[in-house]
Amino acid sequence: MYDVIIIGGGPAGLNAAMLLGRSRRKVIVFDSGEPRNRWSQSMNGFLSSDGVNPREFIQKGRAELAKYNIELADIKVESATYSKGEFVVNDEHGKVYRSRKLLLATGLKDTLPELEGVEEMYGKSVHHCPYCDGWENRDKAIAVYGPERKGVGQALAMKNWSDNVTLYTDGTDSLRQLDLELLERNEVKVVKEKITRLEGEDGMLQHIVLGNGEKRPQQALFFSLGTKQQSPLGEELGCEFTSKGVIKTRRQQHSNIPGLFVAGDAARDMQMVVVAAAEGAKAGVAINMELQEEDRK
Repeated sequence: MYDVIIIGGGPAGLNAAMLLGRSRRKVIVFDSGEPRNRWSQSMNGFLSSDGVNPREFIQKGRAELAKYNIELADIKVESATYSKGEFVVNDEHGKVYRSRKLLLATGLKDTLPELEGVEEMYGKSVHHCPYCDGWENRDKAIAVYGPERKGVGQALAMKNWSDNVTLYTDGTDSLRQLDLELLERNEVKVVKEKITRLEGEDGMLQHIVLGNGEKRPQQALFFSLGTKQQSPLGEELGCEFTSKGVIKTRRQQHSNIPGLFVAGDAARDMQMVVVAAAEGAKAGVAINMELQEEDRK
């Protein structure tokens, strides 16, 4: 019987594990090895770790947990159930684990644009978060991908980092007159032509090729097409979700299920590595305090 099972070995899960380990709790962390930012070359906006490679950041964090006797399991969790104050977790090989508390730190996955060439450029010159990668692309020719009306807000926001911003609606024509006037006032160019492919070298975008054959010079592309939960476990356990598809959390990362906590991108909050780590710390302290109360005689 573990005190806590943590599913997800990213910043949220590892930071929670550290606080729980320092509280002398018996903890196991499951990590499927597929973090949301695994394509990124650098992790930005995290004080003392700005510009660090995400994989190096995780490796350093895992190494720091060794002195706290935290178990790390590089294996996927297939199912998790809750009954009578106990969580039962099954890994992909059928092994069963039990715990008093459960923390989901399983994260999200981004919906990528369905464009030829996007996968080899994602994390290098194609990005979803301006706060993570806007600085590195400052003053460049920035494209924003947004069919229908999905890119209006992001195109306006990218003016913070460059005066040269173009919104691509990829063959859709749903922009309202007010949208067009707002974009024009803020000097955001609009291209409605269908996109054929992205062109570049070594993952770096150079041109967006349109259906009419035109090649438009672009150096970076940003998009925001929504996210999905990395794992179905939250839904299977009966967690409540927000309208944006993230798990609804209460004070100190509690979910609506007794003993079940959620931290990181899977929960409702700003989706940044530094915030995920902070949520993990909050969850770790809250879980330990709950265990302390239960153990008092």
